[in-house]
Amino acid sequence: MASSVSLADSNPKLCQIIHQRIAEHPQHRITFAEFMDLALYHPQHGYYSTKQALGGIQDDFFTSPHLGADFGELLARQFAQMWERLDRPFPFTLVEMGAGQGLLVQDILRYLHRHHFECFEALEYVVVEKTSALIAEQQRRLQGLTKSWNHLRWCSWDEIPSRSIVGCCFSNELVDAFPVHQVAVESGELQEVYVTVGHEGAGVGDQGSSFAECLAALSTPRIMEYFQQVDIPLPSDRYPEGYRTEVNLAALDWLSTVADRLQRGYLLTIDYGYPAQRYYSPARTQGTLQCYYQHAHHSDPYRAIGRQDITAHVDFTALEQYGQQFGLETIGFTQQGLFLMALGLGDRIASLSTAPSDIPLQDLLRRRESLHALINPMGLGNFGVLIQGKGLDTAERSLLGLDLPT
Repeated sequence: MASSVSLADSNPKLCQIIHQRIAEHPQHRITFAEFMDLALYHPQHGYYSTKQALGGIQDDFFTSPHLGADFGELLARQFAQMWERLDRPFPFTLVEMGAGQGLLVQDILRYLHRHHFECFEALEYVVVEKTSALIAEQQRRLQGLTKSWNHLRWCSWDEIPSRSIVGCCFSNELVDAFPVHQVAVESGELQEVYVTVGHEGAGVGDQGSSFAECLAALSTPRIMEYFQQVDIPLPSDRYPEGYRTEVNLAALDWLSTVADRLQRGYLLTIDYGYPAQRYYSPARTQGTLQCYYQHAHHSDPYRAIGRQDITAHVDFTALEQYGQQFGLETIGFTQQGLFLMALGLGDRIASLSTAPSDIPLQDLLRRRESLHALINPMGLGNFGVLIQGKGLDTAERSLLGLDLPT
């Protein structure tokens, strides 16, 4: 854990709200998923309603779009090919889910306008965002664009009709921030982690955060159904006493919604995670939950409540298998490094050696570092890239980003 994070860093109003939610529950406890949802998404005091809205996300972590326009431009190249594969639909709808600070919107649209203008002319760009504070920040950043181009809009899923999208729904580091249920093996049984109110000095977190954890029966049968679906034998003799992990039921609800709105096209999910067999390895005894605060990471969600990000890795097997139930077929799964190389990132790196002599060496080195960071196998390059499709024929399943370089 990061020792620089202390109890004093928590949002006191949010802590009071969580305490009240616990007090109102008949058993005086809430699931960890509910705690995480409040910590991240409370409309006034959650992390994504405050920290990001003030542009402070880079104080805690950075994502691929923060490294420059290349990530968005390479995605745009993939989107242009998807448009071609779908026989140039008009309109061609891009739905960005969780647009952060709006960086990808700018990079994608600029590239399509310059290099694939016919695709740009057919484009409708929709942003689906959960928190009003982030919507306001994105609209502020993109106000010039919205004044000159009236094909960018913000919608909730409720405002998008069923089977209305022909195009691509995509996200970058979205699913990892969905609230997760935590479970643990106790006396050979699978139980759920609940958050309750602790006694002073006895709570979890730094110096006793006044929150405590307890184990009790699973809050929903969907958790056991989940492990059966991804073929993970929890509980069993393979898993030691005290084994702890996460289940992202919110991701399944999201997947069902996206599949319902998509008539024909693609779902592109980029995030960090593993197939189920790696995710739920018996050796991974404490799961994948991570917290990010001022570029330090630790595993205590009860510190800096409302002021730190909380994430869990993505189970890509679950997205694939539940996707099939919802009408989504898996087109391909690869790593971000390979995906971007197939889209031309290698050519961009190579071009630096023939850059004009008037470009300062320091700028070239900085750009080289950013490009290599996108494919670093120890970092962003190891992110998973899952492409699923609906209503596609054989030719439409062949995509440039999955044409793995040799």
